[in-house]
Amino acid sequence: MRLTVLGARGAFPEADDACSGFLLEHDGFRLLLDAGYATFPRLLAVCTAADVDAVFVTHGHPDHCVDLNPLLRARSLADDPRPPLPVYAPPGALDAVLALDRPGMLDYALTPVGDGDRVGIGPFTVDVRTLPHFVPNNGVRVAAGGVVLAYQGDSGPTPDLAALAGEADLLLAEATYPEAVPGHSAGRLSSALDAGAAANSAGVGRLLLTHLWPGLTDAAALGAARSAYAGPVDMAQAGQGWNLSG
Repeated sequence: MRLTVLGARGAFPEADDACSGFLLEHDGFRLLLDAGYATFPRLLAVCTAADVDAVFVTHGHPDHCVDLNPLLRARSLADDPRPPLPVYAPPGALDAVLALDRPGMLDYALTPVGDGDRVGIGPFTVDVRTLPHFVPNNGVRVAAGGVVLAYQGDSGPTPDLAALAGEADLLLAEATYPEAVPGHSAGRLSSALDAGAAANSAGVGRLLLTHLWPGLTDAAALGAARSAYAGPVDMAQAGQGWNLSG
């Protein structure tokens, strides 16, 4: 399984950066996890819009889904349009982004998914767990070729994350703040310290932090995560590629 980071910034992108978007590849199949602000141009540096086989969106906040629109436009308006793109998301999460164009213009096949669902997407087996956020958010456990990646989306600290990520080869965890989450977001967002604790509880092989708030430093987040988790910790950066093995 190969993971390519298209973007990993929380809330809104900084210069030369992008929000949440991750491309998984296995056996020639390309699965896009989230499609936040500015991820589509970075996707085009890796493959064409027609090369994407499926999309899984964790939740309906625009920093995780808004670039689904240009992806679908590029496929639907091409001289040789592709078949409908399979898209998986919580019920109703994509209503706003799909309504940006007139009905029938965008060609997709939407499958609502939620807590406890297991779906086969190409060579990937995806288990879904709803995790606490401001809107319905699906954390996922993605398995293929003997490798497991867990992705939190956005959520507050919860034992369900460690259960979802148990013994995963890599946990891609939200770390909006280094240590303390402000009161207005408590229970709905996580810190790098929370991510380290979840990685430790889950016994994962590697922790990759994502969704850091713009303007905050990677060093502070990495230090906080490493204080709670002794395994390898990195900060997700746009353009990174990871070959994952069990």
